[in-house]
Amino acid sequence: MRAFAIGDIHGGLKALLQVLNQLELQKEDKLIFMGDYVDGWSEAAQTIQFLIDVSAKFDCVFIKGNHDVWCQNWLKDNKDVNPSWYLHGGKETIESYEDFSLEEKKQHLIFFENMSMYHLDNKNRLFLHAGFTSMHGVEKETFPHKFCTDRTLWEMALVMDKKINLDHVLYPKRLKHYKEIYIGHTPTTNYGESEPMNAINVWNIDTGAAFKGKLTAINIDTKAFFQSDDLPSLYPHEKGRNK
Repeated sequence: MRAFAIGDIHGGLKALLQVLNQLELQKEDKLIFMGDYVDGWSEAAQTIQFLIDVSAKFDCVFIKGNHDVWCQNWLKDNKDVNPSWYLHGGKETIESYEDFSLEEKKQHLIFFENMSMYHLDNKNRLFLHAGFTSMHGVEKETFPHKFCTDRTLWEMALVMDKKINLDHVLYPKRLKHYKEIYIGHTPTTNYGESEPMNAINVWNIDTGAAFKGKLTAINIDTKAFFQSDDLPSLYPHEKGRNK
């Protein structure tokens, strides 16, 4: 069995199709999606519908991202349009649902509601959208919204990378709980990198698909990765979140 982690899609269904075609999936493969499926490019609703269909064919894990929380709230109550969400991709997501029926929207709401906040596999590898803050691990996290929003775990990993080894007294306790930690949320393009980044035992696979970057899938055993074209080239008449 192969297992792939797939970064933040942000409504870029064309990019997702490119990446999945490269994987040449087999029935026994596992797909772990890292969250933020919507907000950015014009095919948010279409992306959700495609993921629902994919989940019927493959073993899938869907992690919930902060943009997914916003979209879930809107689907639950169409009057609840968070102003911050609207300005950060919500407008495009709402427009993508124009041709979807009430029943289809209800199915999508259920899909969002059933997403996981994190996933821990049988090799003690942790997958979550953003991070966590508890030194005792995700099960002791006091603020569950941090799973969708935290950036301090990644920032800490970057600072500590290659400075000290696992046995050092100063090695962050947060990082000791898991063999590896996979995240999205903070684009590697913020650091001038177009590919996945690794710091200590943390892997960041958000390669900026919401903006000018690419969508990435990584084989979590071999670390081979597969990327789409730059999203602006796939949606040349759109801005995405490049505003």
